[in-house]
Amino acid sequence: MPKHSSHILELARRGALERYRELKGELAELTKAFPRLEFGSAISPSVPRQKYTVVPKPKRRKMSAAARKTVSLRMKKYWAARRRAGKKG
Repeated sequence: MPKHSSHILELARRGALERYRELKGELAELTKAFPRLEFGSAISPSVPRQKYTVVPKPKRRKMSAAARKTVSLRMKKYWAARRRAGKKG
């Protein structure tokens, strides 16, 4: 990683501090506009969150071997008919 001159680093620090002040001001405005929201520190606001629960996926029905074979035969018949219809036209 390239090393930056102290001048560039100082400018970056100043820019970061200015942005930090802007964000603190925005947070103060939001707190004034929405007094019922509770904010923690300016760095990590803590908005009341809902507790999320993990919703299990619905269990998939498993197809029996006989059912798979039935579907396989039906689809083979279907695609054979489609191929025959395509050759005619």
